[in-house]
Amino acid sequence: MDRRSLIKNAGIAGVLAAGVAPAVHAQAAVRWRLSSSFPKALDTIYGAAEVFSKAVKAMSGGKFEISVHAAGEITPPFGVVDAVQQGSVEMAHTAPYYFFGKNEAFALGCAIPFGLNSRQMSAWMYEGNGMKLMREFYAKYNIVNFVGGNTGAQMGGWYRKEIKNINDIKGLKMRIGGFAGKVLERIGGVPQNIPGGEIYSALEKGTIDAAEWVGPYDDQKLGFNKVAPFYYYPGWWEGGPQLDFFINDKAFNALSAENKAIVEAAAAQAASDMQAKYDGRNPTALKQLVGSGTKLRPFSNDVLSAAFKESMALYSELSGKNEDWKKIYADYSKFRADANLWFRFTEAKFDTFMQAQKL
Repeated sequence: MDRRSLIKNAGIAGVLAAGVAPAVHAQAAVRWRLSSSFPKALDTIYGAAEVFSKAVKAMSGGKFEISVHAAGEITPPFGVVDAVQQGSVEMAHTAPYYFFGKNEAFALGCAIPFGLNSRQMSAWMYEGNGMKLMREFYAKYNIVNFVGGNTGAQMGGWYRKEIKNINDIKGLKMRIGGFAGKVLERIGGVPQNIPGGEIYSALEKGTIDAAEWVGPYDDQKLGFNKVAPFYYYPGWWEGGPQLDFFINDKAFNALSAENKAIVEAAAAQAASDMQAKYDGRNPTALKQLVGSGTKLRPFSNDVLSAAFKESMALYSELSGKNEDWKKIYADYSKFRADANLWFRFTEAKFDTFMQAQKL
């Protein structure tokens, strides 16, 4: 009996009993929850999770739906790793360096002071050993990670007073994300780890003297220019901070092969979309901020040099006491050296020339 006759005469039950799979098979509906570390007001960084969710739904024909929840709706902004690890939510969207307190190696999956820029980070993750090494590390927390965006190089933050030299850092209470606080502390500052949605009020009340977030587009939305006049650059601690989608390993492993592929494709789409939004929107926002009175300033060389020196010393110390850090950073630092050698002859020279031209 040929296949068409079998299907016609036996019906679907007979086909399955005979071990012949129909051409189209039904996928069981999947419903997940995603907890973000960011407030809804930030359509760029929070929005990446929505881009991801919509792509998953579209590619699955509506069979795989992921509801996105802003910081605080299900879990606190800095509680998402615990929630994913324990399986109370299936996944999260966050900046891995927020969790350096659990293990400093988390920062290597996002950004460290004087680390990789966004293109170099992507190259390390996808072409180098980054994804392999970070997945081995995150497995200890029941997490499977996917790249979930990048802001590009960030600004150096908002300050109530000018930072003319390294002495002005002494005693400075600054909201600074993740791992960078360790270096700020070593050069005399007092780091404060505050979620994005709470920074404005802390800066306005004078609880802190300075704060960094991302860059012009997001910073303008949060209104930092209204409470701190000086805007410094560059964000030496975040040359290319990578956001991640963290997925509970049991939830991910329970997916069909098709849904796993959908997750991977949707994450790549969200990552690309985030970088494009920041690169496209930051220029206009910066011009508007300066036009409204923001005082744009570069960090002095002595501030940058002191921060660089302390960063390298810190990394050496960590390699002597944290085996996870030692293993990942050895690969990361070699990749950084090679990438910077290449960029020195191409991107850096081209960019320096073009930025000096009047276009």
